[in-house]
Amino acid sequence: MPFFDYPPDIRKVIYTTNAIESVNMGLRKLTKNRGSFPSDEALTKLFYLALRNISLKWTMPIRDWKAALTRFTIQFGERICAH
Repeated sequence: MPFFDYPPDIRKVIYTTNAIESVNMGLRKLTKNRGSFPSDEALTKLFYLALRNISLKWTMPIRDWKAALTRFTIQFGERICAH
């Protein structure tokens, strides 16, 4: 679905969430400091632990997320589980 088909308030929720950029920066920082990994499993474990630590820093709720989630649930009901 094209981005501009969403109403302006939903588009703002989509493009102003910095959580993805924050996660990418944290993982980049982690892999940049280490040269190489002995195996893919070692990298997977390191990413798992890093993601767990990164998610603890998320304390601010996303503004207007309730409206966006309602819209996504109506549009993609079979793919979204709203808990």
